[in-house]
Amino acid sequence: MISTKTMTPFLNVPFLPEDEYIEFLNANTTHIDSVHYSLMGSKRLDNRVDPQSIDNLGTIIGMMKEVKVENKYLLLNSIFYGPELLTNNEHLAHLIDCLDQCMEADIVKGIIYCDQFLLQSLSNEAPELTKKLEAIPGTNTMLDSQSKISSHLAYIRETNFRSPGKLTLDRALNRNLEKLTDTVQWCKKRYPEIRIELLANEGCLPFCPYRNSHDAYIALGNHEGDDNSSHLNDKFGCKQLLDKKPYKLLQSPFIRPEDIDSYLAQADLILLSGRAQGVEFLKKTISTYIAGNYKGNLLELLDSMNWLSQQLYIENSALSFDFANMLSVCNNRCKSCGFCMELFNVIARPAQKETAGQAEAELL
Repeated sequence: MISTKTMTPFLNVPFLPEDEYIEFLNANTTHIDSVHYSLMGSKRLDNRVDPQSIDNLGTIIGMMKEVKVENKYLLLNSIFYGPELLTNNEHLAHLIDCLDQCMEADIVKGIIYCDQFLLQSLSNEAPELTKKLEAIPGTNTMLDSQSKISSHLAYIRETNFRSPGKLTLDRALNRNLEKLTDTVQWCKKRYPEIRIELLANEGCLPFCPYRNSHDAYIALGNHEGDDNSSHLNDKFGCKQLLDKKPYKLLQSPFIRPEDIDSYLAQADLILLSGRAQGVEFLKKTISTYIAGNYKGNLLELLDSMNWLSQQLYIENSALSFDFANMLSVCNNRCKSCGFCMELFNVIARPAQKETAGQAEAELL
């Protein structure tokens, strides 16, 4: 059953350079507002995901031109880049040339960034080019308060970049509906030209204490060509914690497909993540959020917790219709509450007990 939500496009989704995925995106343009993509290749311009497939800018440009979605954003959202990118004129010139070619091809409206050093260096070295591009703070700038939002916008104005046409609020606000409402209303009143976006399916721990370091390890590993961040996460990070206390996954500030309409009453856009999970994951996840209903393993929709779907089966349809409202009053005092643990014990079961037919996700 396809949702009856407004036909105004509401999704911001990842791009991957595969023909079947481009066809899928073009078949769903009534729901997709924007796509974000990276420049993959040996120059390590994308330190968030190891560039394995495309090392030809012309190929990326050609494929992006085939995507019939109006708003296209370039990911330069690593938590940091190697200093040589900022200090070596040849390396920075290469990035500027890539941006210029993307601009000429009309496939970039703005860049998504986390590294203010990179933003400033691009502004200094290519002032005329950057005047044409929006600078959009990435999700890991964690915009969760009025003061942080206004400060980031002020810092952007210190560069030649254009102010952003959209802002992604921190995922933590998904579980604090009162603060989310106040923040969105303040944004719309003070910056009416800026659309508000919420991240739906990352599936990270609430206020994750590993995030900044994990992102730094990913960037460092991919920059050096030897990413061992998964091993570190298995041994010391969120994976070892979830192995011990899997009920904590319910505290993750994800937005289920069933709850999208209520969040869109506040925000304008829904951001979906998961480009590292591949095309099939993205097609399934995008289709599910368009449909607005899902009967299947909730973990199969979550980016950071997707690995758990091989171990656990969380029946999404078993969660209450007011699940988001119930979790929004969480005071993070798990020992005295026990709600998530009790709910987890009711709805979770080992994934291996599912038959092939039972484990098959069904779109309602």
